[in-house]
Amino acid sequence: MTAVETDESTDLSMNETPFPPLPTLRRVVEQGAARLNRYPDRTAAALTAGLAGRLGVGPEAILVGPGSAGLCQHLVQAFGPRPHVVHAALSFEGYPLIIGNAGAQGVPVPMDGYRHDLAAMAAAVTGTTRCVLICNPNNPTGAVLHRAELSAFLDRVPADVPVVIDEAYREFVTDPDVPNALDLYHAYPNVVVLRTFSKAYGLAALRIGYAVVPPALAGPVRMAGAVFFPGALGQAAALRALEPDVTAELERRCATLVASRDRLAAELRGLGLTVAPSQTNFLWLPLGERATPFAESARAAGILVAALDGRGVRITVGSDETNDRLCAFLRSHLTSLT
Repeated sequence: MTAVETDESTDLSMNETPFPPLPTLRRVVEQGAARLNRYPDRTAAALTAGLAGRLGVGPEAILVGPGSAGLCQHLVQAFGPRPHVVHAALSFEGYPLIIGNAGAQGVPVPMDGYRHDLAAMAAAVTGTTRCVLICNPNNPTGAVLHRAELSAFLDRVPADVPVVIDEAYREFVTDPDVPNALDLYHAYPNVVVLRTFSKAYGLAALRIGYAVVPPALAGPVRMAGAVFFPGALGQAAALRALEPDVTAELERRCATLVASRDRLAAELRGLGLTVAPSQTNFLWLPLGERATPFAESARAAGILVAALDGRGVRITVGSDETNDRLCAFLRSHLTSLT
């Protein structure tokens, strides 16, 4: 995806939250600045214990790291040496780089519309498969996979092939048929769950996330990331974010954003644009060859979106003011854009 820096108030390219940091979390970071001369706890013991208690798993299953993308790199690296990693062809743009950095080869499986083609992905798993990557909800299309189809897929994948379910956008899901991947983790011995504090929690600058890993796989993965990160400020903020008062406010913010997402999608469809159904904090416009010209025109108007050349445009849901500005731009430029 292509992106160019612009004023952050009109940056709809990075899937960041439009809300400022929660005051409570900001105070934690400000207070922690007094200890910038000290190394962080490389075991992230307090955060690991907090996550384990909240998620109902043993602390040995928790791996804290630099966001879900950084943890994904550790996972793919640690799951070697088999050469192939199966993933959807139109999914998180970081996957091919992560796979290549781990010395593996990607096996991109064509999509079923906006969604992973799970039957085809299961068929692509062979004795040379290192792991499978599933992004649910999917980035950049916003589509989701449901409980029954994921269970049927996992029934077909050999138990010695890890299946990484990336839930970076889990907090924005309202579809009741989308499973909590932790339920699948408890039901299957090869499921790994990835989550982040970057999106809904608004801690993107601190780069912190976590993985829930089957105990048999946790040791090698932990060694792959055994350096001094994430930082102490990220650990402290994430731990505070698990407290009920913060969680309640984050849930309110997510509900507000979901309402804005649905409102923006309806407005864009009302303008004649095709908008994929979304369970995330962004919308996917399958513009094909018009994607790059669309993004360039938006940038000229001071609005930054993410374009995947020849495929489509991903637009993050922003503040009401920013969403209104996007719609105003589209009303005045739609003929030339489409």
